[in-house]
Amino acid sequence: MALFERENDNFSGDVATRALSAAAVENDFVERVYGNLASVYDVVYGPPLHPGRLQAVERMRIRPNDQVLEVGIGTGITAALYPKHCTVIGVDLSVSMLAKAKKRLRRKAVENVRLLRMDAADLQFEDGVFDIVYAPYLISVVPDPVAVAREMHRVCKPGGRIIFLNHFLSPRPALAWIERLISPLTIHIGWKSDLDLSAFLAQAALRATSIAPVNLLGLWSLVTCQRD
Repeated sequence: MALFERENDNFSGDVATRALSAAAVENDFVERVYGNLASVYDVVYGPPLHPGRLQAVERMRIRPNDQVLEVGIGTGITAALYPKHCTVIGVDLSVSMLAKAKKRLRRKAVENVRLLRMDAADLQFEDGVFDIVYAPYLISVVPDPVAVAREMHRVCKPGGRIIFLNHFLSPRPALAWIERLISPLTIHIGWKSDLDLSAFLAQAALRATSIAPVNLLGLWSLVTCQRD
């Protein structure tokens, strides 16, 4: 799937100004939803979405001593997939999800991943720290996806990669109509079904170097951007 195909879609409105989603959320709402989901997250969103996680880590091509930031580490499902020769910081807003992640790291003896509670839209790191900044199944959850993307760009090193693994609004008008219709409902199970990828990238001033379909029926996308 090429980025340029998404930019020439059939949706009305300029990509730089059109709404990203029909649904709106706040941090308190997101934290409450994921607090409730923490106990079942691994079952509901674990195996079905795992192929995308595997492809994302493979696509990273992590080199020895790379610094990786995972934004929205959740229960830490990805943590054991990272090679031992890199250093990873995983951040999340949900205390309940981080508690599950901490237990997972201990159980799997993962020693190169550090967990921190943090708002993805206000990353407490200096500019240009990380070689790879990765957001798995996060960007359609947060209140302000563009603010999060800009923060991810800020903390990424020049030449580093910014990677999003997520479901985005379908380029097919009929399916997109359904996704917009149900988005105010899907936020209650942890995600917006209608995040507009082309508008998101344009408004975040990001350019995708690759967009690959992943998971069941290719309904999710692995989007790789590079910081200039």
